[in-house]
Amino acid sequence: MKSLLTALSTAAALTTLATTAHAQRTDAEWLEQCRDQRHWSSRGDDARFCDVRTTTLGALRALNVDGRENGAVAVRGWDGADIRVSARIQANARSEADAREIASRIRVNTSGGTIHADGPARERGANWSVSYEIMVPRRMDVRVDTHNGPIAVQDVTGRMTLHAQNGPLALRRVGGAVNARVQNGPITVELAGNRWNGEGLDAESVNGPVQLSIPRDYSARLEVGTTHGPVSLDIPLAEGYRGGRHVNTVLGSGGAPIRVVTTNGPLVVRRTDR
Repeated sequence: MKSLLTALSTAAALTTLATTAHAQRTDAEWLEQCRDQRHWSSRGDDARFCDVRTTTLGALRALNVDGRENGAVAVRGWDGADIRVSARIQANARSEADAREIASRIRVNTSGGTIHADGPARERGANWSVSYEIMVPRRMDVRVDTHNGPIAVQDVTGRMTLHAQNGPLALRRVGGAVNARVQNGPITVELAGNRWNGEGLDAESVNGPVQLSIPRDYSARLEVGTTHGPVSLDIPLAEGYRGGRHVNTVLGSGGAPIRVVTTNGPLVVRRTDR
């Protein structure tokens, strides 16, 4: 029992971290934090240059964001009609002058609704990354891919395909037809209202904990589960349920399918008052 509680507590901590890591920061706050961490090498001989480039895009039907090797992507819905992109650039090198020169060679491409960055080849002692804070209309189709970086989407409804190879993925107050996949990392989902707005949610991690927060009066066709990991469920279960790591049940009056599962990792489902 002690090991189960420890595993579930660890899962909750990891998934909470996945959410709070994406708490919205202004560009100025990000720059201050980035610059405060300039000398981060264990040998004390590395330097960091930080910069923010902002772009406003006109109305688009869909957005495609590629975080490339080390970029994080946060997409947030707002009441405006355009898309605002903050590209947060971090370059590391042996000296600040070298880091600044690396940053000057980075190009952030935003044409045709596709966002990605290109830059010089990475090598030992010299590397770079670009992360994105993107404001979009509340109804927008979105595709996001990252390799070593988190994904967060909030207050957006649309057709979404989200894939993180190594990194957490957080969904908050989203809707539409959402497909989310993580190879290595946690998934957190926070639902809002009393039912899903759209076709449904399919979220799956291969290696990582998953946590789902559901309002108490929520209606949906729910599937949650884990293949290898402890389970904590705070939801009404179908009559005849006898335990196990997978649950298929109907909440309230039913509705759109909500699927949140993992192969290797703990599962936590919580009821909320919101």
